[in-house]
Amino acid sequence: MKPDFSMAGKGILAVLMAMLLHGCASGQEQKEGQAGGAQQVLTLQAPAQKAVPETGTVTFIGTATVIIRYAGFTILTDPNFLHMGDHVHLGYGLTAKRLTNPAIDLDQLPPIDLIVLSHMHGDHFDQLVQEKLDRNIPIVTTPQAAGQLADMGFKARYPLATWETLQVRKGDASLKITAMPGRHGPPVAYRLLPQVMGSMLEFSARGNQTDYRMYISGDTLVYDDIHDIPKRYPDIDLALLHLGGTRILGVMKVTMDDKDGVKMLQIIAPHHAIPIHFNDYDVFKSPLSDFEKEVRRAELQSRITYLKHGESYQFQPKSGNR
Repeated sequence: MKPDFSMAGKGILAVLMAMLLHGCASGQEQKEGQAGGAQQVLTLQAPAQKAVPETGTVTFIGTATVIIRYAGFTILTDPNFLHMGDHVHLGYGLTAKRLTNPAIDLDQLPPIDLIVLSHMHGDHFDQLVQEKLDRNIPIVTTPQAAGQLADMGFKARYPLATWETLQVRKGDASLKITAMPGRHGPPVAYRLLPQVMGSMLEFSARGNQTDYRMYISGDTLVYDDIHDIPKRYPDIDLALLHLGGTRILGVMKVTMDDKDGVKMLQIIAPHHAIPIHFNDYDVFKSPLSDFEKEVRRAELQSRITYLKHGESYQFQPKSGNR
């Protein structure tokens, strides 16, 4: 894209300059956790029956919102329940318009054990959620977002720096949630935007054996630290990839587009993957159809499942220890 020095272009440059000045002042970024630091533990009320390996499901609600069910856990990610025509605030006076409806409304959610929140942006934790969500529900997120949640009155906050882990227990079942590297924009400019984390979810229906490993990218671009993920987790069963090619002011790319998504697949090398976070807002400039073309070009079709709003993907745990 060539620079636009028209009046509109000058307005864009002015906003970008304001963002830069604010970002330099705040200097927010996701830090790495300290090696050997204390591990957080969350114990949930267990059902009467013992958890056993079962078929798991990932249900796509829309945007980056999914419901994950496995081993007795029900997990909600990045809750966004606004409807077509509604607007969210992205900071710096910027907004985004929703182009679709969620598969269900907020008040139709099943009982949720916890929320995994990749970062604090209006299309991931909207104003409706901020107003109506139960203040006692556990939320796993970045340190920055945890502070904002505290200001909103949310009580059960579990902040994770990169590579830090929360151990969740529910009867015989356990779940490890580890914060993965993420950067919500290009070099330097990512400091203008919220801290973001990917997440690795490791499910164990009983004992310490990992039955299923799921990676959620969060709103990241592909950058050097992403290569550390497969070094630490070489056997990922399923990846949920935040796509959309989001562009701030139509210029600055802050989430993966079609080519980035394929590159991420090639780096992370999951057994299977599901694209999410596409086509739902007017700032998403890379449609799902572009990703589908890139996947075919890379001959990765057999490893991808495409879900429409309300559709579910079923998975089975693998036999054998990790």
